[in-house]
Amino acid sequence: MPSKTAVQVFPSETPEGPFYITATQAAGRPRRTLKDGDTFAVLDSNGDIVATSGGPGGLYYQDTRYLSRLELLINDKRPLLLGSNVRDDNSALFVDLTNPDFILDQRVLLEKDTVHVLRTMFLWHDTAYQRFAARNYGEQPIELRLSIAFENDFADLFEVRGLHRERRGTATAKLRGDDQILLNYHGLDARVRHTTLTFDPPPDRLSTSVAVYDLRLAPGEMRPIFLAVGCDQMQSRPMPFLRGLIAARRGMRGATRDRTSVQTSNDLFNEILCRSAADLAMLMTDTPQGRYPYAGIPWFSTTFGRDGLITALQMLWWSPDIARGVLHRLAAYQAKTTDPLADAQPGKILHEMRGGEMAALREVPFGLYYGSVDSTPLFVLLAGLYAERTGDIGTIAALWPAIESALAWIDGPGDPDRDGFIEYQRATEQGLANQGWKDSHDAVFHADGRLAEGYIALAEVQGYVYAAKRMAACLARRLGRDADALKLDAQAGRLAERFEAAFWCPEIETYALALDGAKNPCRVRTSNAGQVLFTGIAATDRAARVAAGLMQPRFFSGWGIRTVARGEARYNPISYHNGSIWPHDNALIALGLARYEQKPLIETLFEGLFGAATYMDLRRLPELFCGFERQRGCGPTLYPVACLPQAWASATPFTLLEASLGLEFDPFHGEIRLRNPRLPAFLDRVILRNLQLGQSSVDLRVRRRNDTVSLDTARNSGHIRVSIVLTR
Repeated sequence: MPSKTAVQVFPSETPEGPFYITATQAAGRPRRTLKDGDTFAVLDSNGDIVATSGGPGGLYYQDTRYLSRLELLINDKRPLLLGSNVRDDNSALFVDLTNPDFILDQRVLLEKDTVHVLRTMFLWHDTAYQRFAARNYGEQPIELRLSIAFENDFADLFEVRGLHRERRGTATAKLRGDDQILLNYHGLDARVRHTTLTFDPPPDRLSTSVAVYDLRLAPGEMRPIFLAVGCDQMQSRPMPFLRGLIAARRGMRGATRDRTSVQTSNDLFNEILCRSAADLAMLMTDTPQGRYPYAGIPWFSTTFGRDGLITALQMLWWSPDIARGVLHRLAAYQAKTTDPLADAQPGKILHEMRGGEMAALREVPFGLYYGSVDSTPLFVLLAGLYAERTGDIGTIAALWPAIESALAWIDGPGDPDRDGFIEYQRATEQGLANQGWKDSHDAVFHADGRLAEGYIALAEVQGYVYAAKRMAACLARRLGRDADALKLDAQAGRLAERFEAAFWCPEIETYALALDGAKNPCRVRTSNAGQVLFTGIAATDRAARVAAGLMQPRFFSGWGIRTVARGEARYNPISYHNGSIWPHDNALIALGLARYEQKPLIETLFEGLFGAATYMDLRRLPELFCGFERQRGCGPTLYPVACLPQAWASATPFTLLEASLGLEFDPFHGEIRLRNPRLPAFLDRVILRNLQLGQSSVDLRVRRRNDTVSLDTARNSGHIRVSIVLTR
């Protein structure tokens, strides 16, 4: 049984804040998600859109819901679900449905399982395409009524999340011919949004809320019905269904062509990797600056600075081109002026951007919002890691002004009291109260449960700054700026010394979660200390103690490492940030364990997250799950409003593999190294195909040999040297 540790209850003197994601009802049928560009759909397992109060169902475009209901009915009844499957590459959803029994005066007029409806849906170029293929498997001709009910509220995403608005724009609906409906919304931001529904063939009856087809099907006969729902596409007719489906699949394949692939001896892990790769491909979005991983569906399908940077970092070893797009996009939106409502200061890197009505009206501050203390050092860090991975100094030279501006913010406005630590405090009450990755209002607290106040310096963010300056020093040398390199290295060294003195807490044998505005340490055992290891700022002996503590039962649930250790004041395994398990957090911790040569601990962590993923729907790791202790024969407990998929969670299996193998790349000398490689017990063999270094590529085959591995090169297209480095 899980431990029954007493949990102290604190009065809600601090409200959740205006941007809390509400959970007002029990979860219904499993949801299915599709995405293309700035459009995504959240459907139930029937393929319907049913926007219940507080639920995420809908077709969305640029942070606005463009369809809030799309429901298929047979003779005014919901069909029975036979199966619901997303293609392995996420390009389409297939739903198999059948009719229920239709009874009149105690007589069965139509037996169940007589009519099969195959429902196919995909997104392409801001349009949702559907085909309803109805087939009669009975021995007699049948007549039935197939209805497609629809409506829309044009709700801003923040309204869907639970925010109330005093005023809204006006909505209208009108027929266009015998096959189209046009839903319009005249927003308070002076923008007109349109949803266009096009039916083929024209329905027998069409109104502004339902399309009705009266079907007569001979035995074995199939009748297709097509529907295209366009988001702001009122000037053009939709592409034919099959042509669009082919184009969507080609686009998906083209986006992932020539990427490194991974195959292992474990079929379940292969499924997890395939799902993760497909989810990352779906979340990738073409922007003017390059491809960018949108953070997650449904709440975060847009550009997020921190999420994009960490996801690109996780993908560096097998898809380094993503980092280039992320860096260019965030450099393009780097803050140039001070704007308190947006928490913007010159040099800061974006937290998030939004395209909805509420953002345009500044009812929420997230049009371009910079309330993230860690995005700026992570930007510099990713730039350095990208150069180490690719040798692409041309890109770094182009980005250097943005890197310098980011460093100036770190040393200037980012450290308002000039104590050498980067800190945050929101500029207005509309901003996020906490501005690290754990941004819940109660995520930063003292050992007695009191919330930290004033300017807050997070432990892992100091590590990000340390690593960023080390990387910036390397970049400066590559660009011939030796004096800058010496200065940055010296700053990093002094920061490491100050960090050890201020953050180490011997009584709990780990680093403090944070320093509050009075420089008092938050002496709480949290996973933040694990991310400190990832950055390399920790002293070696203390890193070993932190690593050992993270794998103790108070932290490690059997599935993963909790954000807050069991027994701490605000520990809650079903909370967002105070006891739950975040896959990406565990992935960065795994990289930290690898840095400090704690490979056996990585194996335990890897096995836990692998085990959790095997229980997940579609083998998809969610944004987070609950921190309850692992029980034999039972899966992990899900978190009700977690994003599925979430980019950095999807990248986690690849990061765990990177940490286990100890992958290192040296493009300047044409070498790939595996440092102290090990594989967990569930993997006997790993094959990496098309692993790229510069213009060359190699196929590697790694086999587990007890506590080490054997390695052979199956293909080498250039002159890449591959080696194993053993330092323990």
